[in-house]
Amino acid sequence: MSNWQTKAAQFSQNHNLSHPPSVYALDLMSELGEVAKEILLGTDYGKRPFSPTPKLSGELGDVLYSLCQLATAAGVDLDEAFTVTLQKYEQRWQEKQHFGSMNAE
Repeated sequence: MSNWQTKAAQFSQNHNLSHPPSVYALDLMSELGEVAKEILLGTDYGKRPFSPTPKLSGELGDVLYSLCQLATAAGVDLDEAFTVTLQKYEQRWQEKQHFGSMNAE
């Protein structure tokens, strides 16, 4: 289990914040929306190049916490899942010279 995931799980346990995966999934989506809002603000709604807002870092931290909690509640080890994902991307690159959904087409 990743250090982040362990820290989030310990924090949750210390503060009795255990919830089912569905709660964490909804919370994650909510936090991603807040990240998107900060990106919109950081571009003045597309009128200028992106410049990080003061709140962006905190919102990304909230996303990471929610993702870690979702993974723990669902019984997923994020470190293992991330390793598998990188292997999958590497295999795609070796076979097709692209990563799939990350490609700009």
